[in-house]
Amino acid sequence: MAVASSTRPADVGLKREMGFIGATWASVTSIIGSGWLFGSWKGAYSAGTAAILAWVIGGACIIILALVHAELGGMYPVSGGTARFPHFAFGSVAGISFGFFSWVQAITVAPIECFAVMQYLSYYWHGVFNADTGNVTGLGTVLSIVLMASFTAINFLAMRLFSKVNSGITWWKVAIPVLTIIILLFNMHAKNFNSHGGFMPLGTKALFAAIPGAGIVFAYLGFEQADQLAGEIKDPARNLPRAIITAILLCTAIYVMLQIVFIGALQPSSLNHGWAGLQTNTGLISGPIAFLAGAAGLGWLAIILRLDAFVSPYGTGLIYQTSTSRVTYGLARNRYYPQIFARVDKRGVPWVSLIMAFLLGLVFLLPFPSWSALVGLVTSASVLMYAGAPLSMGMFRRTLPEADRPYRVPAGAIISPLAFVITGLIIYWSGFEVIWKLGIVLVIGYVLIGISMAFDSQRPPLDWKSAQWLPVYLVGMGIISWQGQFGPNNTNRIPFWWDMLIVAAFCLVIYYWAMATGLPKEEMIDLINRQAEHSAEDNLPPAPAH
Repeated sequence: MAVASSTRPADVGLKREMGFIGATWASVTSIIGSGWLFGSWKGAYSAGTAAILAWVIGGACIIILALVHAELGGMYPVSGGTARFPHFAFGSVAGISFGFFSWVQAITVAPIECFAVMQYLSYYWHGVFNADTGNVTGLGTVLSIVLMASFTAINFLAMRLFSKVNSGITWWKVAIPVLTIIILLFNMHAKNFNSHGGFMPLGTKALFAAIPGAGIVFAYLGFEQADQLAGEIKDPARNLPRAIITAILLCTAIYVMLQIVFIGALQPSSLNHGWAGLQTNTGLISGPIAFLAGAAGLGWLAIILRLDAFVSPYGTGLIYQTSTSRVTYGLARNRYYPQIFARVDKRGVPWVSLIMAFLLGLVFLLPFPSWSALVGLVTSASVLMYAGAPLSMGMFRRTLPEADRPYRVPAGAIISPLAFVITGLIIYWSGFEVIWKLGIVLVIGYVLIGISMAFDSQRPPLDWKSAQWLPVYLVGMGIISWQGQFGPNNTNRIPFWWDMLIVAAFCLVIYYWAMATGLPKEEMIDLINRQAEHSAEDNLPPAPAH
């Protein structure tokens, strides 16, 4: 097979109309959702003052992942990047796995954010949410459909107009936490930081358990949204890496400062029953930061925070509706999904993928408690998609060292395997119940994508050899999780600390196995060239040469 000269894919029909600020805000609005109102409360009752360090550790882990995505996005600025990098590096078998989870993650978030809006709206409008069942009412379901429709309608705007709308919402989402931090800094009780046991009141195990258990590491996820929209970012080689890194650094600073001011602004009487007592404090449960504002005599701030509880999830749902359509577009470009999903309109919007995102999103609005629980599990399980990025970066560094890298991660030979270990820990922290259901979702994905590819005469070859490590990785993570410390229905046979050490060692074995069995250079370049830009007369991905 002759080695093609081009090593840079390109998207067809999409228009590069999003600038640096728009790309940064795409990631920021995904990271800072409604959860910022509860994260510092959960951190405080889980680890006490040490929660501040937990946010720093969690942020450092995610910054490493962000650096990897920055290099990949600058190297190959294609839409739906998380679904496409593994395809280029390891071929279709591995690409299907990581691509499908990238799609599942994207498509479930918008409906979940609608659910969050209804829950917060119930503070003023009780008829939209049933607190006894923990689910939306019939009226709430109708309003959620209206919200989903509005996400879709705004996404039909040209990217330059959509970016302005999203940026406006995100300016608000950033301004409110920053304003809260500034105001609460003037209402601090210094003695809280040494209350009930000092800096590490619940011990080191509680500190590290809080990183997954209090949702700290998961609060940072979403930084990759700039990669998902890479095909529509102006000067992506320059703007995309800067946008990802800026977004995660900004959000890390906000989350750490929020934890500091939350602990400091607590009324000392709130700690009469220790840090664990915060979990059952009825005032904090309904809205922890708004409760602090009210207790400090800042009623106007409490009102703004409750308003933000509507705006924040709306903004997050809006951008995830965008990324869902782009990931679907990317999977069609990989020729995993039918080619109709790669069609774009004259404004550069992948309209078929956008409509499918709306229709399938409605399925996740069905008001069944068990279904809502499944949505949460599937969303948590989607952290598997992050594992594809460090593997892809390592493979590109090994096989295509001469490829243009506008941003190059320092010490990549260390950062890449370290990032893969971090993704393994995030998956492990998700819990055994999530991981075994993740396997079921993956099987469903293989069946659906297999049916689609069976009818595509131009489908890419199935690269089983380069993905031989994948089933071992998935099964191995399931076994370790089953024997480990996180989640219900596991055995807890592996002691704390040893469990994370075993995960790290296992991930390193898988990483270097994957590096040894990845695609040869010729096949990798061939897969990339199949998605090179072609005639503007054809609105579908180019036909590969067999």
